[in-house]
Amino acid sequence: MSDSATPAVRHVDRLDLSFDAGSWDFAAARRAEIDALFAELRRAKPALFNGRVLLMHRFAIADGVMHGTFLEADYAAFVAWQRWGRPDAGVLDCFGAAAIQSADGAFLLGVMGGHTFNAGQIYFPCGTPDPSDVIGGTTVDFDFSIRRELREETGLDPALLRPEPGWTLAVDGSLIAAVKVLRSELTADVLRARILGNLAREPQPELADIRIVRGPADFDPAMRGYVTAFLTHRFSHAHE
Repeated sequence: MSDSATPAVRHVDRLDLSFDAGSWDFAAARRAEIDALFAELRRAKPALFNGRVLLMHRFAIADGVMHGTFLEADYAAFVAWQRWGRPDAGVLDCFGAAAIQSADGAFLLGVMGGHTFNAGQIYFPCGTPDPSDVIGGTTVDFDFSIRRELREETGLDPALLRPEPGWTLAVDGSLIAAVKVLRSELTADVLRARILGNLAREPQPELADIRIVRGPADFDPAMRGYVTAFLTHRFSHAHE
């Protein structure tokens, strides 16, 4: 669900993201409630795993650069925060997203599988950053994060896609998606067939389907708000 009616969209030249070893007070204060909620969610979706995630707790944009600092928390606390309406708890849900653009100008989105937390929702390959995205103990690397998520979710080789300079930020209340456009030399139909072939070889793929979006006529109510905002902005500036 969107935090705001109209997510803001803007370009930045680069990201300057760091890791802070601090703790999240919200998680400590509501530990018992969090654990009870996650146990309930796992009874319905046993595949849910309480791993470690990174949440942004300081944020600023200046001179074309997004600066941010992340702390580490458990996935159960992150899920509880979302379920309880994202109350003011000193964090932002900030992540990188891979917007795959085909040679014929379309974008490809994934439909989340029924066993996942966001079952049925439609968005770009992405994921909440985790400790594996921390380089050298201090730097949070979203380029690495989106390449990992792209490979895991679609089976595509990131090396075969050409990254567009800079990032597009879609800011939807407490959610900040840093979208990187990755261009392919293949058409949308060929890309979709290739990804579906990769998914068919997995025992339990994260994605249930791939949608091709060529313009606003292809928008779906199941698309996340930040996705619709990004695509609306992109298609409206396509010929500039």
